[in-house]
Amino acid sequence: MVYSVYIKRLIDFFLALVIILLACPILMFTWGTLLVQNQGKAFFYQERPGKNQVPFYIIKFKTMNDKKDKEGKLLSDNHRLTVFGKYVRKFSIDELPQLFNVLKGDMSLIGPRPLLVKYVPLYTNKQNRRHEVRPGITGWAQINGRNSISWTRKLELDIEYVENIGFVLDFKIFWLTILKIIQRDGINQAGDRTMEPFNGLN
Repeated sequence: MVYSVYIKRLIDFFLALVIILLACPILMFTWGTLLVQNQGKAFFYQERPGKNQVPFYIIKFKTMNDKKDKEGKLLSDNHRLTVFGKYVRKFSIDELPQLFNVLKGDMSLIGPRPLLVKYVPLYTNKQNRRHEVRPGITGWAQINGRNSISWTRKLELDIEYVENIGFVLDFKIFWLTILKIIQRDGINQAGDRTMEPFNGLN
């Protein structure tokens, strides 16, 4: 309890600050390139449910353009993903701006990934326990399959994390995440989507 309430937040703040300072050249280069490539839009903001379902806006680098079809609907993800955006995603650089969410206290470095607000009513009571802690940039589900596992399994892993949160587990997830990024393991499923939408059944 002491770790999850007090120590974890201190570690999150100072480690996020250090990473931001170290990654500053990468952040600035990516920001500048995407600013030009996406007509002045370098960041992507989206409302997500945080701890206790309190909404916040997640910050990510914008890797897709806003091209639409003749009917005014956005094209599929793989048609909108820019050339530079592919590399930004490949090395998970698009996730770096979330470090500012961590500084603000919206997120943690480690925790269940913040999903879409529209999914909240679809969760079971048990699945909804994922909101008992701050959402994370990476988590137990991310190092155990990420987008290559089913929604059911992913949410089960989120609950496992909530029930076993601690320094040792966070340390393990942190380093295994680095290995996953290097290995590029479990990033995408087959097809043009990174993950099928959650419908409460899958």
